[in-house]
Amino acid sequence: MTSQPDLVSARRDRCADCLRAQSACICQWVRPLPHSVEILLLQHPLEVYNAKGSARLLHLSLPNSRLVTGEAFAVAELDALLAGKHNLLLYPDTPGDRSLGIAPPPSLDETMLPDVGGLRLVVLDATWRKSRKMLYLNPALQRLPRLPLRDTPPSHYLIRKAHAPDQLSTLEATCYALMQLEDEAARFAPMITAFDGFVAQQLSYITAFDAKNLK
Repeated sequence: MTSQPDLVSARRDRCADCLRAQSACICQWVRPLPHSVEILLLQHPLEVYNAKGSARLLHLSLPNSRLVTGEAFAVAELDALLAGKHNLLLYPDTPGDRSLGIAPPPSLDETMLPDVGGLRLVVLDATWRKSRKMLYLNPALQRLPRLPLRDTPPSHYLIRKAHAPDQLSTLEATCYALMQLEDEAARFAPMITAFDGFVAQQLSYITAFDAKNLK
C-alpha cells in the first residue's frame, strides 16, 4: 500500500499547468495565440491524464478557451456553457449516427454566420467511440450545426492510430477550424509546429520504453 506522504509527493511532482509529471512536462510546447472565436472543449474523463492527449496543450495555447470535463452533462450545466454565443460543433456528420439514435444536425449556412467574435466552437475531446457516446448522451449538442473542415492536410498525430485517413487530433482539428473561421492560417501555424514537437516528445518516451523492455 502506498503511504499518504508518497501520494502527496506524487501530486507535488506533477506540473500544475499541463497536469503531467514534471519529467514529462509539455509546457515548452505551449504557444499562446490570440483568437476571436471562443473555444469550448468538452473532455471525456478518460482523456484527462492520457499522455497522448492534445486537449490540454490546446487549452493552454488558446486564451479564449474553456476546458470542461464530463461525459453526460446536466441539462442546466450544458445550457449555461452554450449560452451567449452562436455555437458550432466541430464534429463530422456520418450516416452511422442515425442508427445510434443521434439526430441529424441542423443545416449550416456559413454565409449567415455572425462575426467571429460572436462564435463559439464546441469540441469533443475523446476517442471516436467515446465522442459518439458523448453526443448521444447530450441532446443539446445534437441540436448544434456542425462545422465541416475543408482541405485539411494529413494528420501529424503519429502517436495514436486513426480510424480514418482524415482523422485528426483534437488540437489539429481545432487549429484548422480556427484557420478556416478566422481566415488567417499563418497566425495559427506555430501551434501545429509546436504540436510536432509534442508528438516527437511522446514518441521518444514510447521508443525508450520499447527499448527498455526488449533488453
